[in-house]
Amino acid sequence: MAVSGVTTTTGTTSSTSPTSSATDAASASLNYDSFLKLLVAQMKNQDPTEPMDSSEQIAQLATFSQVEQTIKTNTNLESLLQRTSLSEANAVIGKTVTSADGKTTGIVKEVKLYSDGIIAVLDTGKELTVGPGVTVK
Repeated sequence: MAVSGVTTTTGTTSSTSPTSSATDAASASLNYDSFLKLLVAQMKNQDPTEPMDSSEQIAQLATFSQVEQTIKTNTNLESLLQRTSLSEANAVIGKTVTSADGKTTGIVKEVKLYSDGIIAVLDTGKELTVGPGVTVK
């Protein structure tokens, strides 16, 4: 989605990006697949006189399934937060903003979206971090 006047940039605060989420998901899938292969190998090679405990196998399988679902949920949540941040950034373009201390005021011409917040570029050329205490009119 292209939003006029919005620049997306990676900030200095570390956060999980969609790329790392995809890597986490791939890693979890690999571990999940590896677990299933190991489970099948264990079943093929088990001692018939002392079979494996099936309730422990089911518990392990359920744990891996929960981890996989949690990673998918986190990926969807990160995507939702990114879209919300873009909407918030777009909403301040053309508005007058005033810093919490009242020293910086101007009309927002451009917005830079960082992983740790929004920076408004004013018509005066100054940059203002949009956060608590900032007034938007």
